[in-house]
Amino acid sequence: MTSTLDESTASKSAGRQKPDGGEVDIRRYISGLGSGLAGPANVIMQLSWPAVGYGVKESRVHSGSAMKHPLKRARTTFTYLAVALLGDDEDRKAYRQAVNHQHAQVRSTVDSPVQYSALDPRLQLWVAACLYYGTVDLNERMHGPLDEATADRLYEYCSRFGTSLQVRDAMWPADRAAFGRYWEKSLGEVRIDDTIRDYLLSLTRLENLPWVAQKLFAENNMFWTRGFLPPVFREKMGLSWSDAEQQRFDRRLRRLGWVEDHLPMAMRLFPFNLLLWDMRRRRRAGRPLV
Repeated sequence: MTSTLDESTASKSAGRQKPDGGEVDIRRYISGLGSGLAGPANVIMQLSWPAVGYGVKESRVHSGSAMKHPLKRARTTFTYLAVALLGDDEDRKAYRQAVNHQHAQVRSTVDSPVQYSALDPRLQLWVAACLYYGTVDLNERMHGPLDEATADRLYEYCSRFGTSLQVRDAMWPADRAAFGRYWEKSLGEVRIDDTIRDYLLSLTRLENLPWVAQKLFAENNMFWTRGFLPPVFREKMGLSWSDAEQQRFDRRLRRLGWVEDHLPMAMRLFPFNLLLWDMRRRRRAGRPLV
């Protein structure tokens, strides 16, 4: 309904000029179809660091709880992704302020098993790294490998996942090789205890949704989540995965990639374009953004 507006406003802020004169049109690497399927696995990856996992589970910001308000939580998360990737500087500044207000309330207590603060740039860097990993993984599974130049440009652009909050530019690994080293080192901090595992499995089984939604979608959600999880995370979650399932997973994603290639840009970007439009509408009206 707002496709012309969404495409024009997104394109003004989506390309980042590079020293060699190249630029990335981020719209080509945003998958509305795939993001909903891959999202739950990425949440597990993010929460596999204990400080992130317990920060989310113990959060006293109940209005943003995935267990109590799953649709609102999903809207907030996907709007953040839309703003980080498609938004302009003013969008990012406004949403940063709104998210910071919520994050300031998310900090450990004396009873917490680990110490955490949602404003900790180190934790936010890990979350941003998971989002970047997921972006590339989803794109390559659906559309094939990226060439080196495109991969480099996309990598730099995706620093926005972190710098849209507290992550400083200098904290984002300098290039993809540096990111690879950071990623391998960071996997050493992956710990999923019984408490966080049960919490994540409950979300994956859609136990925060009405029973009808659980009945209709939980099994499919579990399949996609197990498929998108890298082996180390799947192992920590105690989830199985067979060669036959991998083949079925790959076939489905290739078919989705073919469908996505034939969609108009506005449809490929949905719901991110709609969420960005809605965020701007709420900002103009002075309404809460998160």
